[in-house]
Amino acid sequence: MIKNWILYLILLFPVLIFAQKKDFVNKKDSLLPGTSTSISFTIENTAPESKIYDLKVETSSSHITPILTNGELKISANEKSVYIVPLKIATETPQGKYSVFLSGIEKNTGEKFVKSSAFFVSGTRKISLTTLHYPEFVKAGETIKATFLLKNNGNLSENLILESKNAVVEENTSLVLPPGESKIITINKITNPDLGKNEYQNLNLSVYSLDNPSENQTAYTSVKIISVKPVEEDIFHRFPVAASISFIGMRNRGEYDDGFQGEIYGKGSLDKDNKNLLEFHAITKNPVEFNSFTQYEEYFVNYKRDNFFVHLGDKNYSSSFLTEYARYGRGAEIRFDLKKISFGGFYNHPRFFRDIKDEFNVYSKFKIAKESEITTGYLYKIPRTENVDVSFSNFRLDSNAHLPYVAGKFQLTKNFEISGEASYSKTDKTDGNAFMLQAIASFEKISGNVMYMKASPEYAGYFNNTSTFNGNLQYNLSKKINVLATYVQDARNFQRDTLFLAAPYRKFLQYGIQYRYMKSGSVMLYNGFQRYEDRLMPKEFDYKERFFKVSIDQQIGIFQLNLEGQFGKTDNYLTGFSGNSSFYTANIGFEKFKTSFNIYGSYAITSRYQLQNQKQVYYGARILSRFSDTTSFSLFYQNNYMPEDYYTDRNLFEILFHQQIFRGHEIDLSGRYTLQRGELGNKDFIFSLRYTLRMNVPTQKIAEYTTLSGNIKNLGVKKVDGIRLMLGNHLSITDRSGNFIFKNVIPGDYVLEMDRSTTEIGDIPDVNVPASLVLTEKENIFNFGLTSAANIEGNIQYSENQASFAQLAIKKDKKKKENLIIEASNGDQTYRKMAVIGENFDFTYLRPGEWKVKIYRNGLDKRYKIPIDEFRFNLKPSEIKKLTIHVIKQQTEVKYQQETIKVSYNETKKRK
Repeated sequence: MIKNWILYLILLFPVLIFAQKKDFVNKKDSLLPGTSTSISFTIENTAPESKIYDLKVETSSSHITPILTNGELKISANEKSVYIVPLKIATETPQGKYSVFLSGIEKNTGEKFVKSSAFFVSGTRKISLTTLHYPEFVKAGETIKATFLLKNNGNLSENLILESKNAVVEENTSLVLPPGESKIITINKITNPDLGKNEYQNLNLSVYSLDNPSENQTAYTSVKIISVKPVEEDIFHRFPVAASISFIGMRNRGEYDDGFQGEIYGKGSLDKDNKNLLEFHAITKNPVEFNSFTQYEEYFVNYKRDNFFVHLGDKNYSSSFLTEYARYGRGAEIRFDLKKISFGGFYNHPRFFRDIKDEFNVYSKFKIAKESEITTGYLYKIPRTENVDVSFSNFRLDSNAHLPYVAGKFQLTKNFEISGEASYSKTDKTDGNAFMLQAIASFEKISGNVMYMKASPEYAGYFNNTSTFNGNLQYNLSKKINVLATYVQDARNFQRDTLFLAAPYRKFLQYGIQYRYMKSGSVMLYNGFQRYEDRLMPKEFDYKERFFKVSIDQQIGIFQLNLEGQFGKTDNYLTGFSGNSSFYTANIGFEKFKTSFNIYGSYAITSRYQLQNQKQVYYGARILSRFSDTTSFSLFYQNNYMPEDYYTDRNLFEILFHQQIFRGHEIDLSGRYTLQRGELGNKDFIFSLRYTLRMNVPTQKIAEYTTLSGNIKNLGVKKVDGIRLMLGNHLSITDRSGNFIFKNVIPGDYVLEMDRSTTEIGDIPDVNVPASLVLTEKENIFNFGLTSAANIEGNIQYSENQASFAQLAIKKDKKKKENLIIEASNGDQTYRKMAVIGENFDFTYLRPGEWKVKIYRNGLDKRYKIPIDEFRFNLKPSEIKKLTIHVIKQQTEVKYQQETIKVSYNETKKRK
């Protein structure tokens, strides 16, 4: 018995080694496609005489091929024999359950039997993405087209998604690719026709399977774009300056004024290394009363180099949040920035605040870490006692004020930051102090900030006898739900400039939830209260209101819709009654024909003002159109504004038109009906016509003109004269000897092009043209030759190499339509084509010289052999090189030992 099993193993051994990868299956194993295996069948002869069977093997799939389809087996009397069936599982075999059938007929008696064995073929995934072809150069405005070969080398159908971050996929972006199938994918991108410089454009194509998104393939191309409208580099470094003159007319509270206003503005670097930065602005006196829609008189210049900054003239001067938050005036500022220390100061003569005559500030800043620093400073104020204007504070400077302060910002952790300031003030009669604290936190689920400030009654800084508290909080319950809360309490007393009026005093709390029910829509529910108080006398409003608000944002096609409703209970402190206040607002916006439209409407029944249940209707519209890069138009209308907006200038009707006449010359026309600050019903009209000249003033010569010369050598063509060459905006034509020259060229990066319409059809340069050239201020020479192009023509021939197995006939497999990738390269240029086995291919317009043709299998089944997969040869001018590529399908030959080894065993009775 043991001897028989040893013989059985000996018989299996040569079968197991004949394939590239082999498995022995005697149970329902899971096998990989593209492998060989063997399945054994046990055949028993229970008769008292020997039997000889003719055997035949069949499978349940054409992808499962028996290597031996017919055979003969002799079994002695009362013995069992093992018959081994070798199988080849094709690479494209789908995942699933398969069966192999063994049928036998006894030669003498005609007795028949059929046996079967089942096994599983497992699934494999393998997607390949290969770049096939893309242009080396395209001209700006042309379309880049790149092709890629996508192939499913696995045995499962793949649901694939195609994506390109910077191009358009011409085919469907989703497709189903069966096992073994391939598809050519084309992407395209339209280049910018107004490209000013030559540049490289990288395109990519990515593919991933919906069933296995973690694995993806990406292929890239890089194409050089040649500018057809090149903007040549200037030999001068230039400083941009804009000068304008405006004619302004205004009907102001019944009186009409007009006049001219001039302006000049420049900002940029004085040198090519951008080390000397300069900015200046000069605008003459406004011929009409200043408001938000006109410019006020201003003169300043500032300069920065390395660690040094200086400013002379008008600006908003600020020392710190508590001492002098923003004070517009005329003065000077200087600052030095070292590695970790900065120090400087300013002098300011306020222009719109009559309490202060002059102020001086010095400070130093120490940087502790990247986001942490401490600032110490001292502010000195000199008061003006005469002609005191309106202020939003009951505090007046009675003598010179001294204000030392210290401020700091500290990044405690990656997600948490605190900052603060403390200040002390001293005058001849009073002392005061103030402090401010702020904290900012930002985590994955929750974020928010809080700020608290308090100033004593005698503090002589920007705030006094007041406090303020602001904070907001946002918590993300999920991707669709956010919880929000906001609290604001304004400062009551502050030393604001009188350029504009102050906004009403406000105390406000709002909390609610936001739910994004779809990608293009969300709904917000809020509850809270608000306290508004007019700062001017007589007061127009003074109320406290508890409210509930619903807001819906929804994108519907091209329309962006916002609907809002607010319902509140109002306590009116001005009139002493209480009532309801309801607001209904709709806002619709959309964009079409390079024009954006916005329509607004609001209806309110409110108890906030002089009357209870007072009805208010507000509506308006805005149209903004950009007809081209040089022309734009804007139209705005709103019938009225809420009384709470009294502190600023408000547009009732506005029309704006901008036109660039030609490069560097522009005109602007505007007209407005407005409500000026503090006005509730008296409308004023203002119009303006403005002409602007934009100049680039040369400040430094950075290069000298250069030349490019060369020769086109005749390498066997009819002519080399009259060939047109382009270098950016420059043009040159060769003489009889093929010489050319470009003069007065600015050094830089260029692409030299040749107009092929001025050469013979089959002529080709012996180097890459268009050619990238970097021209320097030295002599530049570029020579090349012109020869006749060569071609490669080829054919892929298919044949089968058959072998017999134990002298049994083999059934020929039907030839499949497989393909290969053929690559031709000379080192500088590479071309690829996909060629079908049994068909022709070619490469045309090739430069003579050494070429290599490489054949890639492209996932070809291992049974197909390519005896020669690489060719090297020298192409001569006008030569047509013929190539033949042989693809042979081989059958695996199985040889038996010369002497048959029989595996059998007898059933014997146990001895008693």
